[in-house]
Amino acid sequence: MDKRKEELTNRILVAGHQIPADLVIKNANIINVFTGEEMTGDVAIANGVIAGIGNYEGKTEIDAQGRHLIPGLIDGHVHIESAMVTPKEFAKVVIPHGVTTVIADPHEIANVHGLDGIHFMLNASVGIPLDVFYMLPSCVPATPFENAGAILSAEDLAPLYHHPRVLGLAEVMDFPSVASTSPEMLNKLADANRYQAKIDGHAAGIPSDSLNIYMAAGIKTDHECVTASEAKARLDAGMYLMIRQGSVARDLEALLPAVTASNARRCLFVTDDKHLDDILYEGSIDFNVRLAIKQGIPAITAIQMATLHAAECFGLSQLGAIAPGYQADMVLLDDLETLSISHVYKRGQLVYQTNHIVSSAFPDPPATTKLPGSVKLNTITDECLAIPLTSNQCHVIEIIPNSLITNHLIEEVDVDHGLFKSSTTKDLLKLAVLERHHRTGNIGLGIVKGLGLKKGAIASTVAHDSHNLICAGVNDEDMLSAIRYLEKVHGGLAVVSDGQVIASLPLPIAGLMTDRPYTEVYDRLHLINEALRTIGASQAFNPFLTLSFLALPVIPHLKLTDLGLFDFSSFSHINIEDKKI
Repeated sequence: MDKRKEELTNRILVAGHQIPADLVIKNANIINVFTGEEMTGDVAIANGVIAGIGNYEGKTEIDAQGRHLIPGLIDGHVHIESAMVTPKEFAKVVIPHGVTTVIADPHEIANVHGLDGIHFMLNASVGIPLDVFYMLPSCVPATPFENAGAILSAEDLAPLYHHPRVLGLAEVMDFPSVASTSPEMLNKLADANRYQAKIDGHAAGIPSDSLNIYMAAGIKTDHECVTASEAKARLDAGMYLMIRQGSVARDLEALLPAVTASNARRCLFVTDDKHLDDILYEGSIDFNVRLAIKQGIPAITAIQMATLHAAECFGLSQLGAIAPGYQADMVLLDDLETLSISHVYKRGQLVYQTNHIVSSAFPDPPATTKLPGSVKLNTITDECLAIPLTSNQCHVIEIIPNSLITNHLIEEVDVDHGLFKSSTTKDLLKLAVLERHHRTGNIGLGIVKGLGLKKGAIASTVAHDSHNLICAGVNDEDMLSAIRYLEKVHGGLAVVSDGQVIASLPLPIAGLMTDRPYTEVYDRLHLINEALRTIGASQAFNPFLTLSFLALPVIPHLKLTDLGLFDFSSFSHINIEDKKI
């Protein structure tokens, strides 16, 4: 008898009370996500799958002591790279928050290393006690208005649909290519449809009537809503509404008014991009659930959105519920309303218990091919960062705290000997994006308002989506010091003051991640936050996360790529100077 038949036989025999279960959890208040009710009964588990709920005996029995038992939480859309650690370390961070499954988009590492980056993430997530499913990056590069490290065609992606943990095509953010039926985009969409795969959307700034184009193309989700009216438009069109609460994009409270008892079945939670320290401090999907409950969503409805609804969205029929035949991913709660987590089980195995990870549940994943260094710059001098001006009226990127969207301003700036000069008084600083993949020498220059720096510079090789090197600063000298340091350590984050690196986090894996333990990364992030305070950075938002999205041209309204200042409304590059003046 093969292993599958043997496990099925055992499960049936356990369900029929003919043999004892491997594990039985007794005296729990079970949240039934199908009916929205609480129920009682023993939960019997065989070979990592729930065999029955009723009155059971087990080889091991756990007394839940009246705690609530809910399914493992599911993050419907996340970029693991944004936590800056490998999948194994990421699992150690999210499992204590009840997250047992994630739908990951390796878009970030793919923009640096292409197929090698995707294979790296697939291999690095083998054997960990977290189900990591992947959606294939649809837009590498994200747009033709920037230079990424790779180009992925439909032909490149097609073989990966056969991988058991690949669910579909990730966020299609190049809406113009969809609307114009670009041949390459059509090839990607057609392949996803051919393999009956899921397709995620990215409908930032798209009018409601244009959602018809996405739906007609088979794109059924969106995580870019920022208002309740946008959320309702997605639901009205038949899309799944992904309610995002990340580190920068914190949209949950604005979107919840669109959620009703009738449409909640089409709503799920995502984090998208969330820094490691934010996950450790406030949580992952558990934070979304907690916040939703505080905003008036019934606790069981919020839990359904974080479990069953997410599983249904992606066709994960074995996940998202506590019921016979479902994978035994379960979370014991001390309190339902606050989602206070005491135990987490993955496939029936205890992986977390009150402030302690079960270390034996985290074996080392198979060895992965080492990726080459990815920070390749030409020689950078003061002249490379100069912004010549013939007037003092310029287009300026204004940061909106805790939002991916920026304002497009026209401001009067300081000019010294025909060159832009940063002003801490006006909070107008120089911004640079340096192509770092192919040594093209491209440097996009712009002006940013709202970072609040009083001195120094900050730089990062995390710059969505092409992940070129981005730097902002009060003076060119500190900007150059930050740039040269990141080139030396093969990528990461750096804070510089008076020519000295006062805090940093090297990220040698694609300039996006490190293989160091998450505890070490957290300590370095704490030092970075202290250094940011030292140079006067705004405390109203995460400066590095905000910086990383200033290079994302598919989000309104004004951004900067390695090719220059990009205006979302015209979907084109523009001059820094306002030539109409």
